[in-house]
Amino acid sequence: MLEQHDLHARAYGALMEPALEPKLAGVEALLADWASGAVNLLLESACPVHSVPDAGRPARPELIPHTEVPRRSPATPEGFAALLHAIAHIEFNAINLALDCVYRFRGLPRDFYAGWLQVAGEEAYHFGLVRARLRSTGHDYGDFPAHRGLWDMALKTEDDPLVRMALVPRVLEARGLDATPPIVARLKQIGDAETIAVLDIILRDEVGHVALGDRWFRHFCRERGWPEEETYLALMTDYEAPWPPKPLNVEARLKAGFTPDEIRRLEGGRPCRQPA
Repeated sequence: MLEQHDLHARAYGALMEPALEPKLAGVEALLADWASGAVNLLLESACPVHSVPDAGRPARPELIPHTEVPRRSPATPEGFAALLHAIAHIEFNAINLALDCVYRFRGLPRDFYAGWLQVAGEEAYHFGLVRARLRSTGHDYGDFPAHRGLWDMALKTEDDPLVRMALVPRVLEARGLDATPPIVARLKQIGDAETIAVLDIILRDEVGHVALGDRWFRHFCRERGWPEEETYLALMTDYEAPWPPKPLNVEARLKAGFTPDEIRRLEGGRPCRQPA
């Protein structure tokens, strides 16, 4: 079938697959077929672009407002499992976010699609690593409630790849760079070297994912003649994107493409809106 050779159609199929194992297998097959040339970037894709209010996901976990997600201490067995579940949920959503970039945004350079396909594969790998740690506690993905904040931002940015690059990789995923060191510090207190090793892998790869978003955000800004840092801060305000809490992981953010001036401005806190 022609759609089996159509990159956008294959990405959409993997994106909308709800079951865990078929989704992970679909990502792996898509990457292999892209590498072999069995999947192509067609000039005229037969796959139309739709809004995706809900990407493919299993019936569980239950999705609730982020303000209602219970906070538990990772020093307790239940709290530790809930922490792993929260990380697994982020990684699962990141698979869908990367697939959506490949499916949704058309007519871009081949490197754009190659980069986000690689991200989808790495996020699937991360999900598997964290899920294995979660299952070692006697729990599995779906056992705790979660929120849909990542996908809500995907919906808000579905019409413009510049806005998507600014507000998903450079805001939401960059927050993961900041969050990892404190989590690692807590895990050191309970002596969990295995999970720390998993988080080290994720942090290493996530720097590259944020850097990919940074690269394409700046590319799209240059194409339009827009000032990069001013555009970024304006989009954060216009779309009510969450401001990063301190402390920022300055080393990781610099590696991912943030400038020292951007980091200083982010550390300064959200600027107040000027009255109309």
